[in-house]
Amino acid sequence: MYTAATERYHQLSYRRCGRSGIKLPLISLGLWHNFGSIDDYNNAEQMARTAFDLGITHFDLANNYGPEPGSAERTFAQILRNGLGKYRDELFISSKAGFLMWPGPYGEWGSRKNLIASCEQSLKRLGLEYLDIFYHHRPDPETPLEESMTALADIVRSGKALYAGISNYPLERARQAIAILRDLKVPCLLHQINASMLNRRYEEEGMFEYLDQEGVGAILFSPLAQGLLSDKYLHGIPENSRAKRNHFLKESRLTPELLAKIDRLNRIAQQRSQSLAQMAIAWVLQFPSVSSALIGASRPEQIREIVQGTENCTFNADELAEIDRVLKE
Repeated sequence: MYTAATERYHQLSYRRCGRSGIKLPLISLGLWHNFGSIDDYNNAEQMARTAFDLGITHFDLANNYGPEPGSAERTFAQILRNGLGKYRDELFISSKAGFLMWPGPYGEWGSRKNLIASCEQSLKRLGLEYLDIFYHHRPDPETPLEESMTALADIVRSGKALYAGISNYPLERARQAIAILRDLKVPCLLHQINASMLNRRYEEEGMFEYLDQEGVGAILFSPLAQGLLSDKYLHGIPENSRAKRNHFLKESRLTPELLAKIDRLNRIAQQRSQSLAQMAIAWVLQFPSVSSALIGASRPEQIREIVQGTENCTFNADELAEIDRVLKE
């Protein structure tokens, strides 16, 4: 039976989520990939245990994570049953709903019907009595925002989640959602957004300043840009890479110009005695409103590398200026 490392809280720093009582580790583990029914269970379990041993308390899921949809939650339920679950009160477990999960008109988006049913289903798959945070996974262009946010608030009031969050909301929709939740007396804890050195849209539109002002934490997913900001593509495109599978990361995106930019960023990282992945995570953690960087992994060693890199999250002015020049070219 698994027993967690006694030194687990000496590896990472923790940041407060906005104006709340919650702190998250600088690094959180996402189960979007490599925890599905088609993946190796023993590797998934080892990654989860390694993460917790290193001080990662936050494990992020969604109802559609797999493949097949729902299987990442079932995998994590087995990991909890096999020993991690005895530390439930030390864990911060999230799930989300909004993308297609089941057929018919109620299986996606943001209706009250979809969100409440999705939360119930996630709890059953996970074998949990409550989630620590439940998110609306994406804004719904047709359902009134008040309906989606009231459903989140009612899920929290029912005790099925402790906090509410939003994900993938552009700035104006985030303003509206956060205001509605505040009026409902269930403030938004976290906004989960896609951000990295290579994806600066939220930075440029002022999202980080807004969240800081409102006291809402930001948690950033894909901070390594689907593996682009790592050593994976420094010497070509590996056969087992996401780009070769042409799934979310298309091989056509890897232009000579982008690969040259990644190479230059890697040289800056080397000057900082870091890997490119470590520097990329450090860079997104420079924003005050960012509570945590949400990483994916395919093996435990990658998690150890990223956690080790958080020992150097500061940049001098020359480093930031050089990184900015590379990114803007």
